[in-house]
Amino acid sequence: MSDVTLSFIHRYQPPARADATTLLLLHGTGGDENDLLPLGKNLMPDAGMLSPRGRVLEQGMPRFFRRLAEGVFDVEDLKQRTAELADFIGEAARHYGFDARRVIAVGFSNGANIAASLLLSRRSVLAAAVLFRAMVPFVPEAPPSAGGASVLLSNGASDPLIPAAETERLAGLLRSAGADVTVEVQPAGHHLTPRDVTQARLWLASLKPAQGIRA
Repeated sequence: MSDVTLSFIHRYQPPARADATTLLLLHGTGGDENDLLPLGKNLMPDAGMLSPRGRVLEQGMPRFFRRLAEGVFDVEDLKQRTAELADFIGEAARHYGFDARRVIAVGFSNGANIAASLLLSRRSVLAAAVLFRAMVPFVPEAPPSAGGASVLLSNGASDPLIPAAETERLAGLLRSAGADVTVEVQPAGHHLTPRDVTQARLWLASLKPAQGIRA
């Protein structure tokens, strides 16, 4: 199902039950609203799926925010786009009738970066997040509050874009904001692997008793 009358072009697939979790699927550069739907179904088969398309184009490729160079983000644009995405989640929750308190982000690369930005600037929007190949999106001027959020950060040991120090910097920033962060380092580069998916599926299952997450 898609509805272009909302503020993002997107796909929405309702959950198996009205009280189930909704996965917010956030694609990488050059992806679209269809890319992560199979991944979402693999991770939580009965969850709802909300998958927006990034509204920024880089040489014709959709992204969620602008960058000035590889790994150098346009922070003002990032903050604006993060606010727009947060507003869209609330808009979609009202339109489709899912519980906005049970939204878990699953993001890859550029999508993981804007999910991290949501955690640092609009904490109440996400119950938890799975961040595949994420970097520090920005460093808040004031100490952020991500208290109560559970975050899985899954990065590649040989990723040419994200050195190990960057992974630890992001984990440290989220922890200092009060998030419960699990770091998994994969024997891989920037691409997603079956091990990423298996570990994320198990991690999501482990959240259910503690946070009322329902698949």
